Amino acid sequence: MDRPTLATDKMLCTVDNGVGTMTYNHPERRNAVNHEMRLAIIEILTSFAADPDVRVVVVTGAGGKAFVSGADVSEFGALRSTPDQIADYNEVARRAGAAWALVDKPIIAMIRGYCLGGGLMTALNADIRIATEGSQFGIPAARLGLGFGFGGVTALVDVVGRAAAAEILYTGDRYSAADALRMGLVNRVVADDALERTVHDMAATISGNAPLTVRSLAVGLREAVKEPAERDGARIAELYEACMASEDYVEGRRAFMEKREPVFKGR
Repeated sequence: MDRPTLATDKMLCTVDNGVGTMTYNHPERRNAVNHEMRLAIIEILTSFAADPDVRVVVVTGAGGKAFVSGADVSEFGALRSTPDQIADYNEVARRAGAAWALVDKPIIAMIRGYCLGGGLMTALNADIRIATEGSQFGIPAARLGLGFGFGGVTALVDVVGRAAAAEILYTGDRYSAADALRMGLVNRVVADDALERTVHDMAATISGNAPLTVRSLAVGLREAVKEPAERDGARIAELYEACMASEDYVEGRRAFMEKREPVFKGR
C-alpha cells in the first residue's frame, strides 16, 4: 500500500515488519504539535488504519527530550485570534483526535522525556505506554488557567481512576516515571538505553500473533471503556466469529499440536 505523502517533515511515518511507526519530529520545540502536524497525523493514522501490512502502531517523539509536550502555543496568535480561526483550528484538532479511533490495531506509546498536557492526552490514545526512567508526566491546565475538555478528563479517569486523576488535574504537578507507574499511567518503566529494544520486542510479538484475533481484541478493549449502551456489540460479535472461522485458527491449532511457531496470514 502507498504511504502518505506528507506536507511537513515535522511528522514521520514508516512501516517495517508489520509495525507502523509515527514520529513527532519537532524536537526544537520539544515536539509541540502545530497545525500542519495535526493535518499529517490525520493522514498517517488513516493510512495505518487501512493498511493490512500494519499490524501494530508505535508512536514516539524525536530528539530524546520529549515525547510530545502539548500544543505549539507560538502559532496561537496567527491561528486562534478570530472566531473563524478558532473554529477552523478546533475542527482540525477534532479530526486529528477522531483519527485515533480509526486505528483498530494495538497502539504502543514509546515515551522518552516530557509527556505533558496534550502530550499526555496523546499517550492516552495508546493501548500500552512504555517510558524511560527520566520521563515526566503532567497536565498543567490548572496552573495556566486553561479549560480542560471533558473528553480528556474521562480518558484520564479511565486509565488511572478518579482519585489519581483528581491529583494530576487539581495540582498541575509534574510526576516522575515511577509515580506514573504507581498510578497505572504507564505499563512499564525501563532504562533509557532499553526503550527501543523493549518496544521493538513487544511490537514484534504482537505483530507475530494472529491479526484477526489481535484486531478483535483491540476493538473489544476500546468498546469496553464505553458506556454499555454505546458499545457496538454487533461488531464485537462479528470480529469474534471471523476469528473462529479463519484459516489462522486452523493454523494456530495445528502449530500447537505440532509444537512449532504458527504462521498467521490474517485470513
